[in-house]
Amino acid sequence: MGLQPLEFSDCYLDSPWFRERIRAHEAELEKTNKFIKELIKDGKNLIAATKSLSAAQRKFAHSLRDFKFEFIGDAETDDERCIDASLREFSNFLKNLEEQREIMALSVTETLIKPLEKFRKEQLGAVKEEKKKFDKETEKNYSLIDKHLNLSAKKKDSHLQEADIQVEQNRQHFYELSLEYVCKLQEIQERKKFEFVEPMLSFFQGMFTFYHQGHELAKDFNHYKMELQINIQNTRNRFEGTRSEVEDLMNKIRQNPKDHKRASQFTAEGYLYVQEKRPAPFGSSWVKHYCMYRKAAKKFNMIPFEHRSGGKLGDGEVIFLKECTKRHTDSIDRRFCFDVEAADRPGVPLTMQAFSEEERKQWLEALGGKEALFHSFNRAIIPRPEGSAQLDKMGFTIIRKCISAVETRGINDQGLYRVVGVSSKVQRLLSMLMDVKTCNELDLENSVDWEVKTITSALKQYLRSLPEPLMTYELHGDFIIPAKSGSPESRVSAIHFLVHKLPEKNKEMLDILVKHLTNVSNHSKQNLMTVANLGVVFGPTLMRPQEETVAAIMDLKFQNIVVEILIENHEKIFRTLPDATFPEPVSLSASPPHAPPRQSKRPGQRIKRPVAVYNLCLEPEDGDSPNPCKEDTLTSSLDSLSSPSPTTAAVHGPPGTDRNHFPDGDWASAVPSQTRSSMVQWLNPQSPTTLSICNPAVPPSSPKSSAFSFSLPATGADKAPESVVSRKARAVYPCEAEHSSELSFEIGAIFEDVQTSREPGWLEGTLNGKRGLIPQNYVKLL
Repeated sequence: MGLQPLEFSDCYLDSPWFRERIRAHEAELEKTNKFIKELIKDGKNLIAATKSLSAAQRKFAHSLRDFKFEFIGDAETDDERCIDASLREFSNFLKNLEEQREIMALSVTETLIKPLEKFRKEQLGAVKEEKKKFDKETEKNYSLIDKHLNLSAKKKDSHLQEADIQVEQNRQHFYELSLEYVCKLQEIQERKKFEFVEPMLSFFQGMFTFYHQGHELAKDFNHYKMELQINIQNTRNRFEGTRSEVEDLMNKIRQNPKDHKRASQFTAEGYLYVQEKRPAPFGSSWVKHYCMYRKAAKKFNMIPFEHRSGGKLGDGEVIFLKECTKRHTDSIDRRFCFDVEAADRPGVPLTMQAFSEEERKQWLEALGGKEALFHSFNRAIIPRPEGSAQLDKMGFTIIRKCISAVETRGINDQGLYRVVGVSSKVQRLLSMLMDVKTCNELDLENSVDWEVKTITSALKQYLRSLPEPLMTYELHGDFIIPAKSGSPESRVSAIHFLVHKLPEKNKEMLDILVKHLTNVSNHSKQNLMTVANLGVVFGPTLMRPQEETVAAIMDLKFQNIVVEILIENHEKIFRTLPDATFPEPVSLSASPPHAPPRQSKRPGQRIKRPVAVYNLCLEPEDGDSPNPCKEDTLTSSLDSLSSPSPTTAAVHGPPGTDRNHFPDGDWASAVPSQTRSSMVQWLNPQSPTTLSICNPAVPPSSPKSSAFSFSLPATGADKAPESVVSRKARAVYPCEAEHSSELSFEIGAIFEDVQTSREPGWLEGTLNGKRGLIPQNYVKLL
């Protein structure tokens, strides 16, 4: 279990557990800060002297291996798992580099030291300043409340009213500061992964570039480097979507906190001051307790807790309520008081004080007091207002009309569904579509009045306006669970099973929409809308939780994965019946450990999840400003994956691939899918610096199949070793022999007496007494 989400609604309760969660986040950031400082120090040691390079690298590698990112929520995506494991992978590479003594000190300074220092000072330093303000306001707020509650009720009404106003203003200021601090804590926890790993990735790429002898290590690293870049890009895209959702939720709660209270097992909970009587002449004292009440069992829990002095948590006490009575000011010299009588202590009332008159009324109502009012502490899920959008004949007509127009006019438009239309135009089009008279007259396929981005925005807005999301509230949690765990095959099976549990109309419309999105992804070479990009756009549209919380927002990334699976497996999910023996429900605890899928070198096998390389572009309301989305969006994204010093632009296929098998030169995309990767690469021994990116949804023999390539930086690994004599090798991918001269083997197989073969791209070796050919890119020489 990672760090628990910090709910904005808890800022208003400010419970002991909420404070514990805040301290856990603070401790994690402090640990990260110390680690980065140590890492920067180690990096400077690398620059200082070549003689101490080996020792510095060992310590550097040790630091990387022992550090682990914490995550918010109860599970990580595959991309986040790869990012979490990346530091350990970097550690392994550093150990292999220990024998290499050459280094480019200036490059290390620019690519590693400065970005880490900037991140530590600007990001982690800002959190430290926020913590100081938060602690100061906590002390001030509760001190002022203590002072205010000690005011005599016999003072003038004007004086008391003025004091009430002052305290309330201070409390509101404290809540505002608390909301901002919680938002900042969670943002930096999510941000630090890619902000820290990207400089590390640049540092390692620079190291390999300057090592003339490191061609084998650099070649091994290229595959992992590309996977990690994709993981970082996907994580960044999901972070941007999550951050905007979190900010929206924070603003909603800021405007009306009462309407966003979370569901709770307690009828009422919050802070109360409890009078503790002492023997004469000491009188009595008032101690702050966090109180929780269950009406059904009449069980009242009281836990002493003081926010100041580090937040000391005392021993709790439980009583069973007999009755509750309001206390008048003429019977006690304090305001907002009421008495609670326990069932086992009749005649011995316990006096309590609320923070305000309104809170006293709420407690009286919850406890069944004599002056119960209309407020209630019962936290129920706030029902969403139903829109006019429905899954009826009209709704299907609207969706089909929009899809037909998009596929006719704009299937190749860059940023399709990601570039949004002007909101006023979108609303006007949506109103016309939802009007029976005007809908039939609209010809979106041929009309020049409506831009494609306006049509796509209207389609998304209609789906979001449904009273219930297309994939239903009831099955929301069931869809999320398989996305968090299991193998790729088990995830597809689980989602296949759940789709067929949807109501018939929901399933029918989902089928229509996903079929269209599959078509959009098939044109990703032109429109740049890969499966991952479409998942980011349509995850929140097709799935949303019934209750808006930070924990639910953290599951957005898993909603995206569910949509990706639907697009990638459309034919199987919607055209075949699920396995009747599939277990229900899917359990996280019963899921198998994460393991990479088996690889195959057979031509035609395609990648699963392409990288999201298109950035979100929004057009201003007036529509006059130029759209910031340019053609170079893809170029800039790919530049982050490759060096500006290309050595070749050719596209190569795997050993033994027949170019004539694929039309239009698309044979390059027939490559093995890689573990946890959303992009396919194949590095040919004759040109190992070229990467092919392929479209997963189009069969390799199709003339529409899309594949493009770009070059990787020139390194000492640009050419294969001229000869390999009597070496051992370990299999890094499984392989099935297609000819009698080839060897079949599994991952981890150890080959003896490995030598260079006469056939390019192949080695000759011995396994279990049998000698044969081995694909060079499927093994690692030992």
